[in-house]
Amino acid sequence: MTVYLVGAGPGDPGLMTVRARELIAAADVIIHDRLIPVTALDGARPDARLIYAGKQGGGEQVPQSEITSMLVDYGRKGTVVVRLKGGDPFVFGRGGEEAEALREAGVSFEVVPGVTAGIAASAYAGIPVTHRDLASSVAFLTGHEDPDKPDSALDWKALAAFPGTLVVYMGVRQLGAIASRLIAAGRAPDEPAAVVERGTMAGQRTVVATLATLARAAAEAGVRAPAVAIIGPVVELRAQLQWLESRPLHGVKVAVTRAREQASRLAERLGALGAEVLVAPVISTETLPGPPPDLDAYDLICFTSPTGVAALFERLGAAGRDARAFPPPSAARVAAIGPATARALLERGIRADVVPAQAVGEALAAALGDVPVSRALVARAREARDIVPDALRARGAEVDVVAVYETVVEPLDEETVEAVAAADYITFTSASTVRNFLAAAGGAQAWLARGPARPRVASIGPVTSAELCACGLSPDVQATNHDTDGLIDALIRA
Repeated sequence: MTVYLVGAGPGDPGLMTVRARELIAAADVIIHDRLIPVTALDGARPDARLIYAGKQGGGEQVPQSEITSMLVDYGRKGTVVVRLKGGDPFVFGRGGEEAEALREAGVSFEVVPGVTAGIAASAYAGIPVTHRDLASSVAFLTGHEDPDKPDSALDWKALAAFPGTLVVYMGVRQLGAIASRLIAAGRAPDEPAAVVERGTMAGQRTVVATLATLARAAAEAGVRAPAVAIIGPVVELRAQLQWLESRPLHGVKVAVTRAREQASRLAERLGALGAEVLVAPVISTETLPGPPPDLDAYDLICFTSPTGVAALFERLGAAGRDARAFPPPSAARVAAIGPATARALLERGIRADVVPAQAVGEALAAALGDVPVSRALVARAREARDIVPDALRARGAEVDVVAVYETVVEPLDEETVEAVAAADYITFTSASTVRNFLAAAGGAQAWLARGPARPRVASIGPVTSAELCACGLSPDVQATNHDTDGLIDALIRA
């Protein structure tokens, strides 16, 4: 088989290539670095072997010789091997050395380029590395080697005279020495310069100074690796071209506590708006087994969550059925508790007839007030409020409540709880997320004892807010529309 040397890009999962994701999904073995996107391995097969081979300056190291031996050994076994590297494997990634070793061992390989940090971090900082009027060339150099060693591979005189932009990788600890060597070789000390920390990732920061003052400015700001430095007149364009910082949630740390299978969409949207997102699921959902109900027996079919829609269709699928199992619109109405549930139905070919603006049981019960009904089905979680079934029964309808899924407690370790405590906001999307998070945090009193330093609380709606209040926590933010879109809007307005 083949060893694939794959670039995972600079950190933003959206910058991973389609080919990279395809190979991750197909791989038997993935040997990965530290600086890959946090969700890069989400698409790996459950049975794939994941091997961490990261390196960190000043920290623990996996020797390159050991990494190369693993690539050769697994490659010879006929497995599909992905060597997943941050950035581009052939730009300061030692991919060339690994390719040479594979060729020498007779193991076939392919290279999948990735977006390199020097270009991506600069672009995310609003700094074009080339510009028609300011820089017609760009040079990439490593700051990982000691600039004062006698056998430096860098020609400092040539770099000082280089008529374009200099981009320095892995040079945070050597910024002062690098600047001194460039200035001593003739580079202007007042030339614009910048250092970009965690480029393209949540929490990206940019410090702008001059070549002579960059090291001091970076140290005062506490800049740490991973970071790249940019030196040249193009840095001045940042003042008018910066765009990342203009996103409405830039720099805001948000903890998401909803079930992992539901958290990704919320996390992705928050991240796209600039938030630094911590996914800390305190519940998970499990589909309950059982035969699909005979939908033709009902003149009203109600869904109280997108998860309920997915779970019922899973039952239909297991029985070899699909949306055609629903009665025709002339025979039955379909109701969804809110827009998100209506979208879940529409994705499966069913258009909801009744969709209240507010995604709460009271609103759905009110919206159904004028809908003729004799027999209704309510597909929902095992444990849920009886607002809708009780309202329908009060009108004389026969109501069957079918539990198609249940929520299960997902424990959090102490490290995750402490990370959540350091966030700016913690979001709750149901009463169960409130109860389970507080249990993981040592109880409501222990959480309250953290005082004003704890995160502000964002609630998806009144039912969740009521649970928060019952636990002694008043929500700081509550969504007007009781779904994830409404929650995001509320965070933006806060």
